[in-house]
Amino acid sequence: MSVALIPGTFDPITIGHEDIIQRASMLFDEVIVCIFTNSAKSTMFTADERYEFLCATVEQYRNVKADICTGLLADYAMEHRCDAIVKGARSGVDFDYEYSLASINRELAPEVETVILPSRCELLHISSTMVRELIKYGKDFSPFVPEAVKNFI
Repeated sequence: MSVALIPGTFDPITIGHEDIIQRASMLFDEVIVCIFTNSAKSTMFTADERYEFLCATVEQYRNVKADICTGLLADYAMEHRCDAIVKGARSGVDFDYEYSLASINRELAPEVETVILPSRCELLHISSTMVRELIKYGKDFSPFVPEAVKNFI
Protein backbone atom coordinates (compact mmCIF):
# COMPACT_ATOMS: atom_id res chain seq x y z
CA MET A 1 0.00 0.00 0.00
CA SER A 2 1.52 3.33 -1.02
CA VAL A 3 1.15 6.28 1.33
CA ALA A 4 1.80 9.92 0.40
CA LEU A 5 2.12 12.92 2.67
CA ILE A 6 1.15 16.39 1.45
CA PRO A 7 2.51 18.90 3.97
CA GLY A 8 1.72 22.58 4.11
CA THR A 9 0.64 25.57 6.12
CA PHE A 10 -2.66 25.83 4.20
CA ASP A 11 -3.38 29.38 5.37
CA PRO A 12 -5.92 29.05 3.82
CA ILE A 13 -6.17 26.02 1.58
CA THR A 14 -6.61 27.04 -2.07
CA ILE A 15 -7.92 25.38 -5.21
CA GLY A 16 -4.26 24.94 -6.19
CA HIS A 17 -3.71 22.85 -3.06
CA GLU A 18 -6.89 20.92 -3.75
CA ASP A 19 -5.70 20.13 -7.27
CA ILE A 20 -2.47 18.63 -5.90
CA ILE A 21 -4.50 16.63 -3.33
CA GLN A 22 -6.86 15.32 -6.01
CA ARG A 23 -3.99 14.33 -8.32
CA ALA A 24 -2.06 12.63 -5.50
CA SER A 25 -5.20 10.71 -4.51
CA MET A 26 -5.15 9.11 -7.97
CA LEU A 27 -1.46 8.14 -7.67
CA PHE A 28 -1.31 6.74 -4.13
CA ASP A 29 -3.43 4.30 -2.13
CA GLU A 30 -3.58 6.66 0.85
CA VAL A 31 -2.88 10.39 1.12
CA ILE A 32 -2.35 12.30 4.36
CA VAL A 33 -2.68 16.07 4.05
CA CYS A 34 -1.03 17.53 7.10
CA ILE A 35 -0.81 21.04 8.48
CA PHE A 36 2.71 21.79 9.69
CA THR A 37 4.00 24.82 11.54
CA ASN A 38 6.43 26.92 9.55
CA SER A 39 8.35 29.13 11.96
CA ALA A 40 9.13 31.55 9.11
CA LYS A 41 5.45 32.25 8.48
CA SER A 42 2.81 34.07 10.49
CA THR A 43 -0.72 32.85 9.84
CA MET A 44 -4.07 34.56 9.41
CA PHE A 45 -6.05 31.52 10.57
CA THR A 46 -5.51 29.37 13.66
CA ALA A 47 -4.36 25.78 13.30
CA ASP A 48 -7.84 24.62 14.33
CA GLU A 49 -9.49 26.79 11.64
CA ARG A 50 -7.06 25.57 8.99
CA TYR A 51 -7.71 21.98 10.07
CA GLU A 52 -11.45 22.56 9.75
CA PHE A 53 -10.95 23.97 6.23
CA LEU A 54 -8.74 21.02 5.33
CA CYS A 55 -11.18 18.41 6.67
CA ALA A 56 -14.05 19.99 4.73
CA THR A 57 -11.96 19.91 1.56
CA VAL A 58 -10.68 16.33 1.76
CA GLU A 59 -13.88 14.62 2.92
CA GLN A 60 -14.89 14.04 -0.70
CA TYR A 61 -11.82 11.85 -1.36
CA ARG A 62 -12.16 8.28 -0.12
CA ASN A 63 -8.41 7.76 0.37
CA VAL A 64 -7.44 11.16 1.82
CA LYS A 65 -7.33 12.22 5.45
CA ALA A 66 -6.31 15.42 7.24
CA ASP A 67 -3.96 15.82 10.18
CA ILE A 68 -1.95 18.41 12.14
CA CYS A 69 1.66 18.06 13.27
CA THR A 70 3.85 20.37 15.33
CA GLY A 71 6.97 18.28 14.77
CA LEU A 72 9.42 17.70 11.97
CA LEU A 73 8.14 16.66 8.54
CA ALA A 74 10.67 13.84 8.07
CA ASP A 75 9.83 12.37 11.48
CA TYR A 76 6.10 12.48 10.73
CA ALA A 77 6.64 10.81 7.34
CA MET A 78 8.62 7.99 8.92
CA GLU A 79 6.19 7.52 11.84
CA HIS A 80 3.28 7.22 9.40
CA ARG A 81 5.20 4.95 7.01
CA CYS A 82 4.87 7.35 4.11
CA ASP A 83 6.47 6.34 0.83
CA ALA A 84 6.46 9.85 -0.57
CA ILE A 85 6.17 13.51 0.26
CA VAL A 86 4.14 15.28 -2.43
CA LYS A 87 4.65 18.97 -3.11
CA GLY A 88 3.33 21.31 -5.76
CA ALA A 89 5.44 23.81 -7.69
CA ARG A 90 4.03 26.81 -9.55
CA SER A 91 7.34 28.00 -10.98
CA GLY A 92 11.06 27.37 -11.17
CA VAL A 93 11.49 29.34 -7.95
CA ASP A 94 9.04 27.00 -6.19
CA PHE A 95 10.80 23.99 -7.69
CA ASP A 96 14.22 25.16 -6.50
CA TYR A 97 12.85 25.73 -2.99
CA GLU A 98 11.11 22.34 -2.88
CA TYR A 99 14.20 20.63 -4.30
CA SER A 100 16.35 21.99 -1.47
CA LEU A 101 13.80 20.78 1.10
CA ALA A 102 13.70 17.38 -0.62
CA SER A 103 17.47 17.12 -0.21
CA ILE A 104 17.19 17.82 3.51
CA ASN A 105 14.33 15.34 3.94
CA ARG A 106 16.32 12.69 2.03
CA GLU A 107 19.10 13.06 4.60
CA LEU A 108 16.66 12.71 7.50
CA ALA A 109 14.40 10.04 5.98
CA PRO A 110 16.23 8.31 3.09
CA GLU A 111 13.41 5.85 2.46
CA VAL A 112 10.86 8.62 1.80
CA GLU A 113 10.92 9.99 -1.74
CA THR A 114 9.78 13.50 -2.69
CA VAL A 115 7.44 13.94 -5.66
CA ILE A 116 7.03 17.46 -7.04
CA LEU A 117 3.90 17.96 -9.14
CA PRO A 118 3.82 20.98 -11.43
CA SER A 119 0.79 23.22 -11.01
CA ARG A 120 -1.76 23.32 -13.77
CA CYS A 121 -1.32 26.42 -15.96
CA GLU A 122 -4.68 27.87 -14.98
CA LEU A 123 -3.72 27.71 -11.29
CA LEU A 124 -0.22 29.21 -11.47
CA HIS A 125 -1.26 32.58 -10.07
CA ILE A 126 -3.10 31.22 -7.03
CA SER A 127 -1.44 31.26 -3.62
CA SER A 128 -2.51 31.42 0.00
CA THR A 129 -0.71 34.77 0.23
CA MET A 130 -2.88 36.17 -2.57
CA VAL A 131 -6.06 34.83 -0.94
CA ARG A 132 -5.09 36.37 2.43
CA GLU A 133 -4.57 39.74 0.72
CA LEU A 134 -8.00 39.54 -0.91
CA ILE A 135 -9.58 38.70 2.46
CA LYS A 136 -7.67 41.51 4.19
CA TYR A 137 -8.97 44.09 1.72
CA GLY A 138 -12.53 42.75 1.59
CA LYS A 139 -12.30 41.47 -1.98
CA ASP A 140 -13.95 38.36 -3.41
CA PHE A 141 -11.64 35.42 -2.71
CA SER A 142 -14.24 32.73 -3.38
CA PRO A 143 -12.97 31.68 -6.84
CA PHE A 144 -9.63 30.70 -5.29
CA VAL A 145 -10.65 28.45 -2.38
CA PRO A 146 -12.33 25.03 -2.43
CA GLU A 147 -16.11 25.06 -2.54
CA ALA A 148 -16.31 23.42 0.90
CA VAL A 149 -14.28 26.26 2.47
CA LYS A 150 -16.11 29.31 1.10
CA ASN A 151 -18.72 29.38 3.88
CA PHE A 152 -16.14 29.04 6.67
CA ILE A 153 -14.23 32.21 5.88
